Amino acid sequence: MTRYLARRLWQSLLVLFGISIIIFIILHLTGDPAVLLMPPDATKEDLDNFRRIMGFNDPLFFRWPPWQYLNPPWRFLTDTQYGRFFTGVLRGNFGMSFRHQQPALSLVLERMPATIELTLAAMAIAVCVAIPVGILSAVRRNSVLDHGGMILALLGQSMPVYWLGIMFILLFAVRLNLLPAFGAGGWQHLILPAVTLGAFSMARIARLTRSGMLEVLGQEYVRTARAKGVSEVRVVLKHGLKNAAIPIITVIGLDLGTLLGGAVITETIFAWPGVGRLAVQAISYRDYPVVQAAVFTLASIFIIINFLVDVLYAYVDPRVAYK
Repeated sequence: MTRYLARRLWQSLLVLFGISIIIFIILHLTGDPAVLLMPPDATKEDLDNFRRIMGFNDPLFFRWPPWQYLNPPWRFLTDTQYGRFFTGVLRGNFGMSFRHQQPALSLVLERMPATIELTLAAMAIAVCVAIPVGILSAVRRNSVLDHGGMILALLGQSMPVYWLGIMFILLFAVRLNLLPAFGAGGWQHLILPAVTLGAFSMARIARLTRSGMLEVLGQEYVRTARAKGVSEVRVVLKHGLKNAAIPIITVIGLDLGTLLGGAVITETIFAWPGVGRLAVQAISYRDYPVVQAAVFTLASIFIIINFLVDVLYAYVDPRVAYK
């Protein structure tokens, strides 16, 4: 177990290192931030001075010839833009926001509770609806309930998030005036964005639960339990759902991380003050430090969730062994 955890930790660190490189490269392909950050009437000399002060003229990864960094090798960490970015990440410092003039990581952490609240609410709604629907569809296979549940699941996976969010706003906020359409506040503000964000996961978990339960309920030990007179509820929940839980837990863990990073559209539609909306605004202003801090933080949470899901397998199914 210890060796497995150490190997997974090392793999996670390598993934984060790769993510840092990808984030850095993609953002620097979007254009020159000096043009956006400086006033429209700035001269070429002003732009050149700004780039020099901010370090935008320095090479991204290395100067030519690259072997000059062999002596001393740590020169790479101060002489290149990625080197400074990487050393800052190790210290938890992603730099100052170009637009807000505040530490980028602090801006992201201020918005993170709102994103986590929205994500957990969306996943809670998805799980509370999807698992019962999947179980009932499997137990009442080929019934009206089964067909109706799977049609709803298919619709949930087919409808784009942006379209579904707009339809919810038009129906429940504009026409019926039952729920607020924008912003954060009480629990009423959370319902529409949470349902919108969790719709796809709800549909996928329902279909996976149904297929897993159908496979398990046909096993010999389930028929044996029924022959012994065990109640149907206990057969379904203890012998059926528990043994079908591994793929369900996997999807829930993956979707939880996906919802954290995929809340960008939902937060934008509903003006939810989360990390996704902050990242969209930062991309518009080419605010590199904020985008890097937001993506790196969300990626770290995603990796941690996957790590915890792997550890949880052993507690759900004792047959799982770590090597």
